[in-house]
Amino acid sequence: MITIATWNVNSIRTRMHAVTKWLKETAPDVACLQEIKSTADTFPFMEIEALGYNVEICGQKSYNGVAILSKRPMEDVRKGLPGDESDEQARYIEAVISGDKRSFRVASIYLPNGNPAPGPKYHYKLAWMDRLKLHAKELLKFEEATVLAGDYNVIPEAKDVYDPKGWLGEALFMPETRAKFREILGLGLTEAFEQMDGRAEQYTFWDYQRGAWQNNEGIRIDHLLLSPQAADNIVEFKIERIMRDGIKPSDHVPVIGTFDF
Repeated sequence: MITIATWNVNSIRTRMHAVTKWLKETAPDVACLQEIKSTADTFPFMEIEALGYNVEICGQKSYNGVAILSKRPMEDVRKGLPGDESDEQARYIEAVISGDKRSFRVASIYLPNGNPAPGPKYHYKLAWMDRLKLHAKELLKFEEATVLAGDYNVIPEAKDVYDPKGWLGEALFMPETRAKFREILGLGLTEAFEQMDGRAEQYTFWDYQRGAWQNNEGIRIDHLLLSPQAADNIVEFKIERIMRDGIKPSDHVPVIGTFDF
């Protein structure tokens, strides 16, 4: 079995105490991290490699940044989402990894927030989603097990937000955003949560302000999107809420899928 996790750590250096503890205790085979806010010269490679992980990052100073940590070697590593050569934001990385039964492709995605909407940042978000759709369409042609993991900054449905009416004007929950997300799923991808769980109020993010965590005022924006070959082989799914507790936690928690790869 192979465990694949996604987690927006909200700065790898600030959250190293939590990341190393999690890697030791949960020990996912593959960890897709977002918002590492680090370049190669400041990323803690040695500390993470000492825990038995190979590391690939697509970094950016102070902002964004994604990484894939894998206990197994990575091949065909691609950094940056195709479709816009002028885009310098570090939001996408993918790799191929060999499991015990089959190889699989995994991507770590940090989709743009898009606020304030409407505006240039929201236009960028929608254009980025169009590029992701085109790239996902190409990946599906390989007919391989593929897991597109990450912080999508998309609340799919009203059941995935504590206050749907209050979030209608937010880029994460606007109709255009949700429609783009459905278009991506419409290519033939399956959302792991909906396949394995589907309940309301299963959040992955709680703001630091206004007692959001204590009052369970959360949203579900961290997702595992699966190709048919991955969807056929998922055997377990969980949201690690416990990681929102503790000292200086990230505002996101890990989402983990277990696959018969």
